[in-house]
Amino acid sequence: MTEITRLVPDTIFKTRVRDESIGGDNPFRWQDVSTEDIFAGKRIVLFALPGAFTPTCTTAHLPEYEQHYDDFKTLGVDEVICLSVNDAFVMYQWRRYLNIEKVFVLPDGNAEFTRKMGMLVDKSNLGFGMRSWRYSMVVQDKIIEKMFIEPGFEDNCPDDPYEVSDAETMLKYLKSK
Repeated sequence: MTEITRLVPDTIFKTRVRDESIGGDNPFRWQDVSTEDIFAGKRIVLFALPGAFTPTCTTAHLPEYEQHYDDFKTLGVDEVICLSVNDAFVMYQWRRYLNIEKVFVLPDGNAEFTRKMGMLVDKSNLGFGMRSWRYSMVVQDKIIEKMFIEPGFEDNCPDDPYEVSDAETMLKYLKSK
C-alpha cells in the first residue's frame, strides 16, 4: 500500500506585528506571512480551534499548549501554533487576555487555510458562522506527519468534542517517535 504525502496548503495569512517606529496607541503594521514562512524547514505543532474567547478554547485548549510549550521544544518542535478563524485583532487581544507568551497565535481570518485543509465547518447553530473544526497536527518541513481530528466532524455539530487535539495527546505521540 502506498502512503500519500500530504502537504500543508499554500496560504497567505494576514497578521499584525508590533512596530515601534509607528508610535502612538496602536504601534502595529500588517504583515503577510506565508505557509512557506511558517512551515518550511521546521517541525511545527499546530492546533486549530473554533474561536478565540470561546469556552473550551479559552479555558483548556490554548492554555494547555502554553503550559506544555517547553515540553514540545524539548521533543524537537520548533514552534507551537494556535490557529483560529478569527482576525488578527481578535487573536492579539485573546493572547493578551490569557497572558500567552510562547504559543504563536495565527489568525486565519478569511478561513483560507482552514478551507484548504478540509477542516472548515458551519457553526451557525452556535452563531459562529464558518469556523475551524478542532484538530492538531505535527508538520515537518510542510509535510503533515500526523493529525488528530476530533470525532463528529460535521456542519452544525451539536457538540464541541475535545478528546484528541489536546496537548497531552500530542505530547504522547511525540514521545513515542
